[in-house]
Amino acid sequence: MDDLTQQHLQELRRGTVVLASLLSLREPGYGYGLLESLGEAGIAVDGNTLYPLLRRLEKQGLLTSEWNTDEARPRKFYRTSAAGRKLAEALLADWHDIHAALGRLTDGGTR
Repeated sequence: MDDLTQQHLQELRRGTVVLASLLSLREPGYGYGLLESLGEAGIAVDGNTLYPLLRRLEKQGLLTSEWNTDEARPRKFYRTSAAGRKLAEALLADWHDIHAALGRLTDGGTR
């Protein structure tokens, strides 16, 4: 795949990682677990992208977090806040609208 295509694919996927994270973290999860579950769902994301994103979403009030120190290695668990759930609903609705619009464009207006 050429560099130009890679660049545009990265731009396209950037917002989907935010939405996917907010949706996935409706149930508490930690960074590495989220990285794995997104990958299993077909959303490839690098840890160097995900971890700063989680911190940014938390700072914006879209995620809450707490440390779990019950195990040998402490883990920071994130969960989508009420504001994050509201944003996820809005993003998902817009995503559906965009998907439908692209379908109309690719089908020559038959959808």
